[in-house]
This record gives sequence, structure tokens and C-alpha cells, in this order.
Amino acid sequence: MLETAATHWLYEATRRSLQAVPKELPAVWLYDARGSRLYDEITRLPDYYLPRREAEILRARSSLISERTKARTLVELGSGSAPNTRFLLDALSETLERYVPFDVSEQALHDSAGAIAAAYPAISVEPVVGDFERDFGTMPGDGPRLVAFLGSTIGNLYPAQRAAFLSALALELGDDDALVLGVDLVKDVGRLEAAYDDRSGVTEAFVRNALRAANRELDATFEQERFGYDPLWDPVNEWVDVGLRARESHVVSVRRLGLQLDFPVGERLRVEISAKFRREAFELELKRAGLSPESWWTDAAGDFAVVLAHPLS
Repeated sequence: MLETAATHWLYEATRRSLQAVPKELPAVWLYDARGSRLYDEITRLPDYYLPRREAEILRARSSLISERTKARTLVELGSGSAPNTRFLLDALSETLERYVPFDVSEQALHDSAGAIAAAYPAISVEPVVGDFERDFGTMPGDGPRLVAFLGSTIGNLYPAQRAAFLSALALELGDDDALVLGVDLVKDVGRLEAAYDDRSGVTEAFVRNALRAANRELDATFEQERFGYDPLWDPVNEWVDVGLRARESHVVSVRRLGLQLDFPVGERLRVEISAKFRREAFELELKRAGLSPESWWTDAAGDFAVVLAHPLS
């Protein structure tokens, strides 16, 4: 395989993560073409409330977001299939000229961008394949710009990552630009656990897909039957720790990275976290990063929030 700068970065990040404590396989390995399809299936599961709650809020508030931002460019980070983005696209129809979706999955991005371009022919759709933490760089498009980071994807970042990402984003935003964020809120533990461990096994298949992708791309020897699916609620950090646990002691080779990994029985392999938020603490995070939270809207059940923020002047 020809190693580009992007793959070199990913390989080094994976090497560090697999040698860390706990061992971790970065979540980017979830989102190959198959993983993206599985995730879309997850969003339609009855217990996975997040996209429906976010849709409820955006359906009610997108017109107000449009009035307040008058965006000419909509940049979406981690866009995926962009189902809820259409509320913003519809509301911004009078001012919007350009839609720039960022996503790590090239196939999902291609499919989504094509569908958006067909549905909104008056808008220039300019997809960018990349990792939103590294590749948003100097964001394209004329201002005012609205940056959307939906689906509570920000909950997949550790606190230090969130702080660095939000600070970098704040520096990229101009005075007339704005940020709209979807954030999942702390709630009953049983509901959180059900959202990440559905009875049909789709979420487990999605998480296990990271092992399949690593075996294929890294010449690794992860064996599915040697790991059990093991999502856990971490009450200290208030996040769902999504991963797998070794059913028996064994060794995994990751040949492309030159690693031999010992997995004692019971050791976990983390694949991602999904942090949940409280308003006061998250608004403080935004302010520390140089962002001013203007509005905080929740769904009727209080499960999810959409936040509109601007750079601090």
C-alpha cells in the first residue's frame, strides 16, 4: 500500500493508541464503507434516540439559526449521510451559496454529497475527504459561514482533544461566522446503555467492524471470537466506553505497525468513547476555547441539546 501523509498520521496515531493503557483502536477504523452503512442503520434503531432528538430541535430552530447567521457557506464536520443537515439547508435557502461537508469515509461522503447536490441544485456542494480534527485548516467559503458539528460527534473526543479542537476552531471563525453543535446530555444510565447495546446486534457489528478494517488495512490478526462486546457507562467521566473484552489470553499481531499485542483474559480494547454533557460545564468549555454560547435548545424530553455559538470578540 502506498503510504500518504494522511495514512502515515493514522498509522502513527494507531500505534500510539494500541500501546496506551487502556489499549485503544482509534474510532476512525469504524468508518469504512461497511461501517458507515452500519452506522446509518444504528441511527434508525428505536433505542438510539440521538438523531431523532436532534432532528426535533433542528426542525423547530433552523429558521431562527438562519435568521441569526445569514450564512453563505455551510461547513459540516463529520457529515456522514447528513440527514439532519437538511433542516439547515432548507432554512438557509435565501442566503446559502456553498455546502462543504467533511468526512473521513470517502464513499459515504461521495454518496451524501451527490444526494445533497441533486436535492439542492442552487447550492455548490464541495466535499472534502479528511479527518475533522486535522484537516479543516483554513475553512473554505465566503462569510458569513456556519460550521455544523452535529450528532454529538464531539462526544467522541477526550476532554483535552475537545479543548484543542474547539480552540483551533474558534481561531478559524471570523466575526460573522457561527458554530452549531449537537450534544447528547447525561440521562438515565439504562437508556444510555440500551442506546449502545441494541438487541439486534447492529451496534456490536459496527464496533467489530473496526477489527475487520484493521485486519485488512494493517495486516493484523484480531480474531472476533476472542473478544466479547463490552460497552460500559463510566460514571466518573460521564461517557459510554465502547469496546471489546478479551475472552481468553492471546496475542494479536499488527504487522504493518510492527506490533505484537498481549491481551490477558479480561483486558479491554477501547474503540471509542461517547461523552455526555451538562449545560453549565459544556458552556464553560466553549468559553475557555474562545466561543460564546448564544443559544441552548433542547428537545421536549431534555435528552439532547443544540448549541449556537460565536467566536468571542
